[in-house]
Amino acid sequence: MNFLEERIAKDGVVKEGNVLKVDSFLNHQMDIELFDEMGAEFKRRFANENINKILTIEASGIGIACIAAMHFHVPVVFAKKSQSVNLDGEMYVAEVESFTHKCKNQVIVSKKFLSPDDHVLIIDDFLANGYALQGLISIVHEAGATVEGIGIAVEKGFQIGGQVIRNLGYHLESLAIVESMDPAAGTVNFREQD
Repeated sequence: MNFLEERIAKDGVVKEGNVLKVDSFLNHQMDIELFDEMGAEFKRRFANENINKILTIEASGIGIACIAAMHFHVPVVFAKKSQSVNLDGEMYVAEVESFTHKCKNQVIVSKKFLSPDDHVLIIDDFLANGYALQGLISIVHEAGATVEGIGIAVEKGFQIGGQVIRNLGYHLESLAIVESMDPAAGTVNFREQD
């Protein structure tokens, strides 16, 4: 097991409905030393890519993306899930469906923060059905920028998202891929990775 799989096995909580709660260290309370390890691992896995920007989605991906960005020495742009008064100018917009929240959101990125010159690493905390990633990918393409890679903390390998994204030809790296979960036993089984 790698460092993230060990932490999930130790502190993750498996719930009915294919829900894996990692809120004590990943997406509510955040373990910054763990995030630093994750950032270093993303840097190692994408070392050969020409990355000058990291893109994520509000809200759970922001912390991971920010710490990862320190390893790449690049800025982070995050897609907002709602229009606000301080969002001005032209926007890229994509509709995404959340597995966790069971709703659709429009995600918004200001056009001034993504351009054809950008080589983007997309980072997020979870990959289930892949809808959020597809929305972010469409925004990158609409900007004329290049998706150089996609880094995910936890992929639910028993759901279609990872396969869909890989079949589209993207360099997708997930730090932990959950193969199966047993809520009765509270256990998580991980896919072997190289």
